[in-house]
Amino acid sequence: MSKKALIAGWGDLPRIWAEKAQAQAEDFIVIKIAEEITAEFSDLDCEVYTVNLSQLGEILQIIEKQEIEEAIWLGKIKKSHLFNDFKPDQKLQQLLAQLPDLNDDTILLALALEFINSGVEILPQTYLLEDQLAEAGVLAGEIKGELKRDLIFAFETAYNLGRFDIGQTALVKDGAVMALEAIEGTDQAIKRAAKFGGPGVIMAKCSKKDQDIRFDVPTVGLKTLNNLIEAEATALIIEAEKTFILNKEEFCRRAAAAGIIIAAAEYKEGELILPWQK
Repeated sequence: MSKKALIAGWGDLPRIWAEKAQAQAEDFIVIKIAEEITAEFSDLDCEVYTVNLSQLGEILQIIEKQEIEEAIWLGKIKKSHLFNDFKPDQKLQQLLAQLPDLNDDTILLALALEFINSGVEILPQTYLLEDQLAEAGVLAGEIKGELKRDLIFAFETAYNLGRFDIGQTALVKDGAVMALEAIEGTDQAIKRAAKFGGPGVIMAKCSKKDQDIRFDVPTVGLKTLNNLIEAEATALIIEAEKTFILNKEEFCRRAAAAGIIIAAAEYKEGELILPWQK
């Protein structure tokens, strides 16, 4: 079994993966990104390193020293770090200087190439986490006729937003866009939509058309849900089989209790299959 490195950002997903990896006797280390509030791994049987996001050279040195063959990147790493007194090491500075833009995919693909050139394969984020993906259909609540139009509008807006590599989330109300996610992230987009739209907004989150599942797989968790509850949102629609729902049973139970509909649409051979068509 090849030795793996977990590059851990913010959120629960890295911890969930690490627990599964240990249960399956995977040989792995954890490299925590210092700028993010990461999970604790000290109780697990693995070596843990904490490295600044700016220190690409140090990350690659750890990987080489530990003879890592495969790596998986999980957890949120805010791109805003790049614009806030960021001092990249020489390795990262050279990489960023060669890029045509600083869009998410541009940066991540360039970083992936650095790992690959070092002899490390980047695993898909779904590795060991297939059970965290949303299944197609209505997962909480009941969709009434008048909601269908806005659910379709929200989903298609989020899907088209992804084509420009800007964000994964759109929030709408009554056929109008309230907020689109950009560098600020999903939680702030929800708050902005509530500010302008008031109660009743609908959120959609979905993958890009040609999503590279090695990174940036759409994810929703209890923090997202709590923000939707606070915003008095009506519904959340996500992309089935391509979106993680963390703590899925609890997520759907709390959503149902708060009166928030959770639905998952899917694309099959380019055709959008809506939740109420399941």
